[in-house]
Amino acid sequence: MASALAPETGPWRVATRRSALARAQAQQVGDALAELTGRAVELVPMSTTGDEHPDRAFEAFDTKGLFVDNTRGAVLSGDCHFVVHSYKDLPNEPAPGLAIAAVPRRVDPRDALITREGHRLATLPRDRPVVVGTSSARRKAQLQRSRRDLLVQPIRGNIDTRLGKVVNGELDAVVVAMAGLLRLGGSDLDLRVVPLEHGEMLHAAAQGALAIECRSDDATTRKALRRLDHADTRVCVTAERELLAHLGGGCTSPIGAHAELIPGETPDARRIELLGMVSDPNGTRLFRASHQAAVSEPELLGRTLAASLIAAQQPAGSTGHGHGAR
Repeated sequence: MASALAPETGPWRVATRRSALARAQAQQVGDALAELTGRAVELVPMSTTGDEHPDRAFEAFDTKGLFVDNTRGAVLSGDCHFVVHSYKDLPNEPAPGLAIAAVPRRVDPRDALITREGHRLATLPRDRPVVVGTSSARRKAQLQRSRRDLLVQPIRGNIDTRLGKVVNGELDAVVVAMAGLLRLGGSDLDLRVVPLEHGEMLHAAAQGALAIECRSDDATTRKALRRLDHADTRVCVTAERELLAHLGGGCTSPIGAHAELIPGETPDARRIELLGMVSDPNGTRLFRASHQAAVSEPELLGRTLAASLIAAQQPAGSTGHGHGAR
């Protein structure tokens, strides 16, 4: 394979989307790797299909790989050593020739409600129409389940663009990921951030986690990146993504998942608890369930909970095997 990469003493070349958040994530990973290896880092920003069409709704795309296609290509071609993804953007199917070499420690996976006044969902005004912006079918379903009176408006763009629509009064509120705000160091805008607990809004599978991909045959890069891996985070997101995969969902499906570790007398005696949610687009038929498993069985846990959620959606007496909210 032809490669433009420098020798092992040269800088780490990191593929990244051009957005401020993507570059911040890549830089944070690069800085950590540079400290461990003594090698400099060079970011290689590029656009993905999703970035090149910022005004199109997600439903207009084949969403598999929407925000990862060109960055993955740069690694496969040998132009970059690795790419840093928001893990929730990755398709469920593995990419031939690539491996997830590290999953760093996760930051706060919750969603957040952003308003000028600091409202919670329950305290948003009820005496007038309230417009909440989100591009996520998962968030829309849960918002409408919680508050049928809310007007949910599709919105895309980077975090500053979304927050700006609240500042200028175009929207009353937006829902964004806490992780994005934290990795960007917050915002200078005069807005209030209220984290949404899992009982109010269940986050996307792997939200708050990063996935670092490199070529599967690049032993040097894989060995270096392995030092950034956080085993507990990897276990939790594995369970969440297994649930997503077995519910047949992608980044546009109304599916939520949160896994956490339950302490045991020894590390191997710990258990994983997984909470899952699946809904129809309007939150009319929304199902939640939870299960536990041994820490060594995240895949089994995801599959087991998916089966429970699929069964919960079947009409009484049905023997159907379909999945997805009806």
